[in-house]
Amino acid sequence: MKEQLEAAWKAQFGDTSGVRYFFAPGRVNLIGEHTDYNGGHVFPCALTIGTFAAARQREDELLRFYSVNFPEAGVITVPLRGLVNRKEDGWTNYPKGVIAEMEKRGYRAPAGMDILYLGTIPNGSGLSSSASIEVLTAEIFSEIFSWEIDGIEKALLCQAAERGFNGVNCGIMDQFAIAMGKKNHAVFLDTNTLAYEYVPLDLAGVRIVIMNTNKKRGLGDSAYNERRAECEQALAEIQKVRKTGSLGELTAEDWESCRDAIASPVRKKRAKHAVFENLRTIRAAEALRAGDLAGFGRLMNESHISLRDDYEVTGKELDTLVAAAWEVPGVIGARMTGAGFGGCAVSLVKEEAVEALMQTVKERYEAQIGYAPSFYVAEAGGGPGVLAEC
Repeated sequence: MKEQLEAAWKAQFGDTSGVRYFFAPGRVNLIGEHTDYNGGHVFPCALTIGTFAAARQREDELLRFYSVNFPEAGVITVPLRGLVNRKEDGWTNYPKGVIAEMEKRGYRAPAGMDILYLGTIPNGSGLSSSASIEVLTAEIFSEIFSWEIDGIEKALLCQAAERGFNGVNCGIMDQFAIAMGKKNHAVFLDTNTLAYEYVPLDLAGVRIVIMNTNKKRGLGDSAYNERRAECEQALAEIQKVRKTGSLGELTAEDWESCRDAIASPVRKKRAKHAVFENLRTIRAAEALRAGDLAGFGRLMNESHISLRDDYEVTGKELDTLVAAAWEVPGVIGARMTGAGFGGCAVSLVKEEAVEALMQTVKERYEAQIGYAPSFYVAEAGGGPGVLAEC
């Protein structure tokens, strides 16, 4: 990969002296969807696919960005100071937002930077290409300017950048899973307190297969913010009859006692998903610790059903992928992952069934949707860092 980065750098910026190379992973959430902004638990892992970058400090106060993935955009040049979100700057609003947020927090870059990005995460797939770029940018600046920013602070400032600079009212999961990734482990995170635990992904004889609908979606253009607002309103209604800080604090018994405080049937369904998806995630972590992959898989399936029926964020494409996967012998569990509205599903599959899964799902999906899905046999990777050290 370093050779590919060097070749791309030479084509855009010339001489490679002084250039440094970096990587930040993507992530897949195994279970715990739309819980992170509801104060619940999530259970993601970082991936070995992600975003690579080459970077070099400049002598002036200009930022020059180039993406191998968006060559038609060319090199986008902006001033280091006074960064604002501009539609015409496209994908660079993600790194720009992080740089602006770091400066707000006292990390003032003494000079500009040339940065070339190369992503191996499919754009719009729900595997967090935007958060990967954000965390990678924070990693680049902290390394080159010798700022001591730990992983949790990187996650928080990148989340703040996506919210404030890019207008996506996201939770903490994506940035946290990427900034705090650990090879061959999932991160069991309480998004309410940021308490976390690394749980070994002991998947002997089982593979993580990601199934991509190839239907592009954009978080800012989707119903993501609408779902979040519905949950916030439902919480406010519950708080009139019960003291609780978040939907993620509620047990099943709590839910039964206060659900009727929610006036709207739609908001009731949204809140029900948030409460029970959190409880499923806690049980899933317990199952994985105990080596109960079958139990983990059943909880994945239940998660998809709730996302389909109560949260209504799946859609025909994701439902077709998952329903086809459920019918393949050797599939332990499958569910949509990410925000929904397209993107990807994740499945746990016995090694001997991987080919059958891909063939069966491809045939069913093409017949019902009209074009082919893509598949990635994934591995749990580590967090961000200098490329030679990753």
